[in-house]
Amino acid sequence: MNKAEQRAEMKNRLNEITSNTYKQWSRKIFENLVTSDVWKNACVIAITIARGREVNTRPIIEHAWKHGKRVVVPKCHPKQREMEFRFIESFHDLEVVYYGIEEPIVDKTTYCPKTDIDLMVVPGIAFHSSGYRIGYGGGYYDRYLQDFSEKKISLAFHIQMIPHMTWEEHDIPVEAIVTDKGWIHCGN
Repeated sequence: MNKAEQRAEMKNRLNEITSNTYKQWSRKIFENLVTSDVWKNACVIAITIARGREVNTRPIIEHAWKHGKRVVVPKCHPKQREMEFRFIESFHDLEVVYYGIEEPIVDKTTYCPKTDIDLMVVPGIAFHSSGYRIGYGGGYYDRYLQDFSEKKISLAFHIQMIPHMTWEEHDIPVEAIVTDKGWIHCGN
């Protein structure tokens, strides 16, 4: 199966999850993340605003704010195929852009240099235990992460882990994947 087929199959698999199961699994991932040393040691956390059946990130973001951590979310520039991260202090700092994605409102938020980010939560739809992932096809994160040296993790339901995946030379793996079943340390 190629990446597009794996992406489509995983979207179908995620859409079959009941609302109750989705909430339970998201809650378990939240607990596994926020009790970790990786989380406790991070001051500036880069994370996306979940949509659809992605792991619910809103409680994670609220927890970060409550505990004095700073949160940055990506703002994409499709023409340049690049992204930057911007600090948000409230969900009111967001607007809905293309494909229903929530991004920071530039006039209400401040740019965050890459070197200020301690923990990067990298999104994806399917994951391999080696740390490689299938994203949503834009390549934004692989380009952004080329020279990013801090912690890179992903959040995934255990059903998003797949046994076979092909990756390319420019793909950047994460060091760990936090699932509802626990942490998978990828050895990167």
